[in-house]
Amino acid sequence: MTDLAPLLTPEGRALLDAVRGTDPADELAVATRLRREHPAELVSAALGQARLRQRAAVKFGAADAGRMFFTPNGVEQSTRASVAGYRAARMKALGVTSVADLCCGIGGDAIALARAGIRVLAVDRDPLTAAVARANADALGLADLVEVREADVTDVDTSGYDAVFVDPARRGGRGRIFDPEAYSPPLSWAIGAALAAPRAALKIAPGVPHEAIPAAAEAEWISDGGDVKEAVLWFGAGAPGAVRATLLPGPRTLLGAGLPDPAVRLVGRYLYEPDGAVIRAHLVADVARELDGGLIDETIAYVTADALRATPYAVAYEITDQLPFNVKKLKALLREREVGILTVKKRGSAVEPEELRRKVLPKPHGRNSATVFLTRVAGAPTMLVGAPAGPAAGSVTAGAAVTAGGAS
Repeated sequence: MTDLAPLLTPEGRALLDAVRGTDPADELAVATRLRREHPAELVSAALGQARLRQRAAVKFGAADAGRMFFTPNGVEQSTRASVAGYRAARMKALGVTSVADLCCGIGGDAIALARAGIRVLAVDRDPLTAAVARANADALGLADLVEVREADVTDVDTSGYDAVFVDPARRGGRGRIFDPEAYSPPLSWAIGAALAAPRAALKIAPGVPHEAIPAAAEAEWISDGGDVKEAVLWFGAGAPGAVRATLLPGPRTLLGAGLPDPAVRLVGRYLYEPDGAVIRAHLVADVARELDGGLIDETIAYVTADALRATPYAVAYEITDQLPFNVKKLKALLREREVGILTVKKRGSAVEPEELRRKVLPKPHGRNSATVFLTRVAGAPTMLVGAPAGPAAGSVTAGAAVTAGGAS
């Protein structure tokens, strides 16, 4: 799609309604039928939007996605609505009433800000992307709060706004960009724009090195449903140099206390797997202190403790067995425990979970479940066997386990 305008006409909108929810297997038949009465290019564009709307429902919800417009890159790169909503709420709590949204993409962040009652200038230099952002603000009834401008963000005067939000493009023609100075615009420019504003939020890749974070910024890592979604540098908000991990839904926020790395200790009865945002924020020590625990290895972000304590920042497992890495021994143990459902997690191991699962459970038929951690304990390749712990998991004994989640 190179032009959105045909889809915004009465004929285009009628076609969008006609193809809503089309199963991919039925597309050819639907296209053949509709092309008898409508231009082929318009039918193709409508079907393309139907596919994109179905994909976007995961990020925006079916109700919003069913009214919005998308580009393939826009669906891929846009912020999940829950994350954008959290950031907008934080902006609102800071007293922000107007934001210059630079590199606005298809308008996901502008929509969240407008829904929080914040006036938004949304800027993108790509004509089609800007048109899509404008159409989305209109489709969701937010046009009065969102002004969309097609322009180079480096030429935009943001002095009339309470805050700036910058989301540099981190993908190019060859995929994801890892060099921050290869972002569009470069990270150095984005930081300069943020520092020049009264308040600012700068979205960056969650894998950014901590040493690249300016001292003037508060760094926040955000996960949603256990998946790390982004890192945000806040300027004029929080404490300069502070680090936090925020978990959605909630939100639940862990503010770092600047603790040293936890000590390595023997594996206790419980193993805690910190949320990815906690790990990215380097706040495993804060969780370990909360749990009165330590690390199983100085390079592995698993916390072990003797007591089961509730925490929103880590998932607890009761460990029933600790084995040196040995496929035959693990296979025998699982057979003895009648394990038919196996979750394999790894950290610090080169073994692929699916490969191990095929070797130790070639023909799953047991009535029990178990979780195996492929990791290192005090530097040695180790397998820890257990099951989720806590009230939801029920009691766990050495001879039985409960259903675990998917492999990671």
